[in-house]
This record gives sequence, structure tokens and C-alpha cells, in this order.
Amino acid sequence: MTEELIRVLVVDDHAVVREGIRTVLEGTAGFEVVGEAGDGAEAMVLAERHHPDVVLLDVTMPGQSGLQVASRLRKRLPSTRVLILSMHDRTEYVLEAVRAGASGYLLKDASPRDLRDAVRTVQKGEAYFAPAVAQKLSAALRGELEEEQRRGNLGLLTPREQEVLTLIADGRTNKEIAGELGISPRTVETHRESLMRKLRIHTVAGLTRFAIDAGLIND
Repeated sequence: MTEELIRVLVVDDHAVVREGIRTVLEGTAGFEVVGEAGDGAEAMVLAERHHPDVVLLDVTMPGQSGLQVASRLRKRLPSTRVLILSMHDRTEYVLEAVRAGASGYLLKDASPRDLRDAVRTVQKGEAYFAPAVAQKLSAALRGELEEEQRRGNLGLLTPREQEVLTLIADGRTNKEIAGELGISPRTVETHRESLMRKLRIHTVAGLTRFAIDAGLIND
């Protein structure tokens, strides 16, 4: 039984890179490069003509960026998978690629074997990220989740508690906070206890760090 070919469109503004990718893929059974494009506009024309299984796409190109092309492909050819192949491993590029609809992100120093494995993986509908890229993506998503949790925790506090928290983080004593807000020191202490209970933070240093992370005061 003949193995079904994975049909690939290669998009990069450097001809030598495109030729190298073609050589790597077509040197192994199971791949067919259906076209090459040097910019985003040409990539869209060829993609709509050939309906490739996978578009291998650089990020930085003349005219439309690879991320713009990825977003357009997701809308026009939802069954075509996008694999980013880039020299850039910066977190913002990776996040934007995922948001644009890319199924994978590979660096240009990848081995031929990794390139073929990545194409096979995304063609099956799975995600493929180079190890270094996966680490950055994981760290970024972890940071976004932590930020979301901080915003959620801040929403647990009343406006008065947020005022008290800001002043605690600014180093004020209960007496100073009471004088500034026009309440009793005992009421300040009640707010402090409520803050610690709601946020599950039991030290002034912890409250200060939370206030900084939440953007209530500057570091």
C-alpha cells in the first residue's frame, strides 16, 4: 500500500532556505513540497490553489508577516496546519504564533529529523514545539495564569480593603492608616485581618509583594 504523502507549502523569503527545506523533506519518503513562496501574498495564492496539509512558515518576511499569514490561513483554510520555522525564539513571537493559529513552532537550527517529525506531528492535528520554545511558552502561560489569579484575588477585596492594603504596602502603621482614612485603629486591624484571610497571606512582606504584583503600588 502506497503511503499517503504529506503535502507541504514552504514559505520563506530566502530561496536557499526554501531549497534546503525541500531537500530535507523530499529526501525522505512521505513528503511532497507542493510549492514555495517568498512572501505572504504569494503564500496565500499558493495555499488556496494547492490546499496543502501543512504550511511551513517563516515569521519575518516582506509585506505580510508570517503571523498575519497564519491568521488568514486559519480563517480561509482551517484544515491546513501551520508550522512556524523561525530563527526567533522570543516569547512574544511564540505567543503571537499560537494566538494566530499555528500548530507548532520550530527553530531554524533544528535538525532535519526534527523538521520532519514536526511536520508529521502537526499534520496529524497535534502540537509541536521545539524544547526551548516549549519552555518559554510554558513560563509565559504560567505567568498569565498567575496574573489572572492575582486579578481574581484583588476582586475579592472591598474598595476600603484595597485602600488599607495599599497603605500597608506603603509602610504605614495602623495608627497612620487610621488617621489618613478617618477610621479607628481597631477598624484598620479588622481590615488587615480580613485581607490576610481572603488572600491567604499572613505577613506584611507578603501583602506588600501582592500589592506590587497587583499594580497597586510601584516596586
